[in-house]
Amino acid sequence: MYKIEKASVIGAGTMGLGIAGQLANAGIEVLLLDLPSEEGNRNAVCERAIERLLDDQQPSLLHKSMLEKITIGNIEDDIHKIAESDWIAEAIVERLELKRALYKTIDEIRRPGSIVSSNTSTIPISLLVEGMPAQFKEEFAITHYFNPVRYMRLLEIVKGELTSPDVVQCLAQFNEENMGKGIVLCNDTPGFLGNRVGVFAIQTALHTAFKLDLKPEEADAIFGRPMGIPKTGVFGLYDLIGIDLMSDVAKSLINILPKEDVFHEVSDEIPLMKRMMNEGLMGNKGLKGGFYRFKDPEDSSSKQTLNFDDFTYRDYSFEKPAIAIEAEEKNDFTLLLEGNSRYSQYAWKILSNTLCYAASLIPDVNESLVAIDDAMKLGYNWAQGPFEMIDSLGVDNFISRLEKEGRDIPWILKLASGKSFYRVDEGHLEYFTAEGTYKKIQRDQGLRRFTEERKIYNPILTNKAASYYQINGNFGMVEFHSKANALDADSMQLLGDAVQHAEENYIGLIIHNDASHFSCGVNLEAIGGFIESQDWVGLDNFLDHFQKTVKAMKYSNIPVISAPSGLSIGGGFEVVLSTDMTIYHANSVTGLVESLVGVVPGGGGVKELLYRWREIKGNETEAAWATFMNVGYGKTAQSPLEAIELGMFREGIDSFVMNRDRLLDAAIEAAQKLAENYQPTYRDNFIMPGREIWQEMQAWLQKRHEQGYLTPHDVTTGTQIARIVTGGDVDAGTVMNEDDLFALERKAFLTLAKTEQTRKRIQHMLSYGKPLRN
Repeated sequence: MYKIEKASVIGAGTMGLGIAGQLANAGIEVLLLDLPSEEGNRNAVCERAIERLLDDQQPSLLHKSMLEKITIGNIEDDIHKIAESDWIAEAIVERLELKRALYKTIDEIRRPGSIVSSNTSTIPISLLVEGMPAQFKEEFAITHYFNPVRYMRLLEIVKGELTSPDVVQCLAQFNEENMGKGIVLCNDTPGFLGNRVGVFAIQTALHTAFKLDLKPEEADAIFGRPMGIPKTGVFGLYDLIGIDLMSDVAKSLINILPKEDVFHEVSDEIPLMKRMMNEGLMGNKGLKGGFYRFKDPEDSSSKQTLNFDDFTYRDYSFEKPAIAIEAEEKNDFTLLLEGNSRYSQYAWKILSNTLCYAASLIPDVNESLVAIDDAMKLGYNWAQGPFEMIDSLGVDNFISRLEKEGRDIPWILKLASGKSFYRVDEGHLEYFTAEGTYKKIQRDQGLRRFTEERKIYNPILTNKAASYYQINGNFGMVEFHSKANALDADSMQLLGDAVQHAEENYIGLIIHNDASHFSCGVNLEAIGGFIESQDWVGLDNFLDHFQKTVKAMKYSNIPVISAPSGLSIGGGFEVVLSTDMTIYHANSVTGLVESLVGVVPGGGGVKELLYRWREIKGNETEAAWATFMNVGYGKTAQSPLEAIELGMFREGIDSFVMNRDRLLDAAIEAAQKLAENYQPTYRDNFIMPGREIWQEMQAWLQKRHEQGYLTPHDVTTGTQIARIVTGGDVDAGTVMNEDDLFALERKAFLTLAKTEQTRKRIQHMLSYGKPLRN
């Protein structure tokens, strides 16, 4: 009955603009409206908003061409145009009287059968539709997106008492398939689900840090990656979002949550933070800083921390506690709870309070613990949901520790005593219900999360960096699982062994994981270790093994499909480049960035781009120049559509999906098709442009240096890249095969690795996470 082909978004603020941008990414024609400007251009508000869609730091569009899908206007001159829309999404300020007035106008204009929704995060649907006609109530829902809309996976859909099930089904299906969202259906309760738990955890971390007299860097060292949540920590998050805005979020929940809700125990305004706001210390958005600041905004090593005693800033000099380092390295947050240090007390207070709070929300906020876990993983980027974390602790162990402290035990915990919230039974994953029984987790057709499936399988091969599984009966799958999925000797050893095993036993091999990033490249610490010890033989052997592994994968007798999401850069992208086909997530970031740390791609990346650009350009010289520019500048694509222009995405071969949860199924389907009569495609030789083009490239590098665009070591690095793509000091027309190109890459890598400038670049990147310009 309901189908979304055209849409309108009313409100061009952060959220409305993000929704409009993602609709455009989904290929939907969208009308974006906001208030008219009183003077001059009536559509100035929306025009200024559109400029933000193309922000270089966090672009909301997959490609600038998506702008063609967006039409702008204002709600006085253009409101009548919403009559053409199948879905009208309201995203104006959180003021009930304004929303109600707008709904009356919308209802007079919209056509019957169109859907209306609100992006509210605080106002119950019962209040929003009060006094509206029955049909409007039937075709109205809340669609609560998370910011930034393009990147945050969670969408909470809230239905009212009269909302048609068909409306909910249409919104859920469209947003899952077209907008790439993970859907959580919520009851019409204050704060819904994600913010209810997420903000409680943040406020608990904040208040507990002050009670335990922890400095910001101490608290953030615990309440971050070691706990399986984003690295910003609580003080870093307040700075990132804005101390005033985060305070407003907390206040909004104070106003809507029942008086008996334990959220009020961590909602009091902190005097120190009130003083910060009064003095303009608002966080990253302000000029003065927040809990942290950079003395020199251009120097990542100049980080400073606010002294609470005298409101001055001191240089940031802090080493993570050993328990935090171990918990992060082993991906095991339970290690934070060992011992009785201030850090372990801090971790326990946050975790015990938050997990009990999440458990208390069943069944009123949601009947399913899977929904609560999904909300926190998709909306707040937690590695595990609250009930998965309780399972990691052990239900009975968790209860026992609560009882020793005289704490109240949520009823769902008591019911699960002696059990776990998730279990594997007869080859499938089940979850514990409020009735005390287990139900099979069922996702819609095509939706798969390997983090769930992994619990069912036993790996065929495994080491600390990667594992290899059998999936779908006749496919192998490699999963990287090191820190940031950085690739080292263990990663490549397992990948090579998996290729050999899959050739002998299966019809295809998939390379995929559910981590935030497919792979952030080769392990830079390992490379730095080779350089510090001057183990050039060891480094060359590592590179040689990497090259042989990706070559074996490329010319395997079965199809190999990569299915990346997040970052696939450096060595991680070299793995992707060597597969038969790639199924990307729409938000994948790809590129060969090795030049930023003073080396070159040494695992076939330059070679692969050379061949791809030859196919695009039609000749070797133009291919050499295109590759030289891409690799020299360390260019990255922020989406598969941008990757086309950089030769990193092959139209007609590679593809992408909007929803990360569809990656694995799409990769298996692609491998299944390729497996029919599959034969590896061998490359012909490459005709090298030779010394004349090499000299032209060196002259270009020198000119750019003289103009101030390139540093001395940029020139040195670029010269080695130029040597690879041209063949260096050889005659034009010299024939080289893939092994010759591999050898050029290794030689260039080793030449650069022996320089003091590269050593400094690598050290700087490891220390500060930013490139050194030397």
